[in-house]
Amino acid sequence: MTAVAGSQPRLTITNRCLGDRVTFLQRTDGQGSPTVIEIELLPSGGNAAHVHRSFDEHFTCLSGTLGLEVGGRKLYLKSGEQATARSGVPHRFFNPGTELVSFRVELRPGHAGFERGLIVAYGLANDGLTTQGGVPRNPLHLAVLCEIGEAGLPGPMGLLQPLLNLLAARARRLGVDRELIARYGA
Repeated sequence: MTAVAGSQPRLTITNRCLGDRVTFLQRTDGQGSPTVIEIELLPSGGNAAHVHRSFDEHFTCLSGTLGLEVGGRKLYLKSGEQATARSGVPHRFFNPGTELVSFRVELRPGHAGFERGLIVAYGLANDGLTTQGGVPRNPLHLAVLCEIGEAGLPGPMGLLQPLLNLLAARARRLGVDRELIARYGA
């Protein structure tokens, strides 16, 4: 392991369900430093549209073609090209090609909850506790991930957000959030 952001070791996680690999290049110090991750995404891979309230995501394609949908507009980035998803704007990423795509994401400001949520989500997937698309089977787990990673549902799916908020509150009361963070070392 190599050190990043001071004394923190570099961490690479793999989602065996999706085949994605994420390397944390820099974890936030909680004082405004960015979170920086590098993602390797298989063909047809990607995530669902979502929004974040308190940080922007800056994407840089490293190799292949990175598909982004930001605010309803589709973009296709080649190596070296960049795009930003501002807080509050629905966005998602995907691999439209037949080759692996590699890209860097920088969250400004960094977000420790996002980092923990990603680690927990990949842990759940690796333990077989998600659908093949990576969505937790347990609604309490899903609610915890949305809350700690600050991921909201956009558009008509946003109507489910109050229910997710209630489930997240119940999960906190039951200690599900603490259990998941402890279980997956997040």
